[in-house]
Amino acid sequence: MSFEKHLENLKSCQNCTPTLPLGANPIVQLSPQAKILIIGQAPGTKAHYTNRPFNDPSGDRLRSWLNLSREQFYNEKELAIMPMGFCYPGRNPKGGDLPPPSCCAPLWHAKTLAFLPNIQLTLLIGQYSQRYYLGTKRKKTLTETVKSWTEYLPTYFPLPHPSWRNNEWYKANNWFETEVLPDLHTRVQSILTS
Repeated sequence: MSFEKHLENLKSCQNCTPTLPLGANPIVQLSPQAKILIIGQAPGTKAHYTNRPFNDPSGDRLRSWLNLSREQFYNEKELAIMPMGFCYPGRNPKGGDLPPPSCCAPLWHAKTLAFLPNIQLTLLIGQYSQRYYLGTKRKKTLTETVKSWTEYLPTYFPLPHPSWRNNEWYKANNWFETEVLPDLHTRVQSILTS
């Protein structure tokens, strides 16, 4: 199967439609040429309506973490974006969005990764992608996992979710800005300019 046919199949997936409040609309950014892969949680409502991943304040924060412009970030030949859940999952009554549907990653990730041979670094954003990809190697908490980022290199780089809901976490963990982000900047720039 060609990459184009795979992408067409992925974007037309209706697997979770009965459980999705806004219907199925898989949001990805993929190219076989991409060098960095971002695996997030699931698209938010703005991503759903604009068909663009991280097209919201969380995306602004993530782009600042990576030290990339919107133009660089949305260059599919440089950055691939594939969430754990491909469609907006709905609102959690307790606040925030619901967890990504657990069926998406097993159904699509391995097939998609087979079409991304040039990935040099995968950013695991949030607990869902870290649980799936790091398995027993992840620490007891997201904080401990992110603080141990060098243990997962050169393949993975664990990050917290860039949501404003995590502002208190950033304030309590200033090592993230002083230690983790400079290393992330250096690695991203090195890969994209090589």
